[in-house]
Amino acid sequence: MLRFCALLVAVLLSLSALAFERPFPAKALRGKMTPGYFPEVSIDGKPRQLSPAARIFNRDNMIEMPAAVRGSDIVVNYTVDSQGNIDRIWILTAEEAAQKLPTAATR
Repeated sequence: MLRFCALLVAVLLSLSALAFERPFPAKALRGKMTPGYFPEVSIDGKPRQLSPAARIFNRDNMIEMPAAVRGSDIVVNYTVDSQGNIDRIWILTAEEAAQKLPTAATR
């Protein structure tokens, strides 16, 4: 019986982890990011800069160091601070990327 309860708890915890939905701010934009040398990034082919306190969240919603992000045309949601620098970036899962969100070109 104890093993059954432990298995049930493990299954419930894994299901709750799968159902996690990240709340993105209403002002978040969508783009394709290619990382450069810190603090530079390219979003939709345009050079941008990360703010000094920028945070990058990976697909598991854990903070990723800018130097650790690899790849090109990574689908992201991002926000811009009052100086025009990128202050938060969320690397999207395939399900999140399928949802509609405005791009900088449409705002």
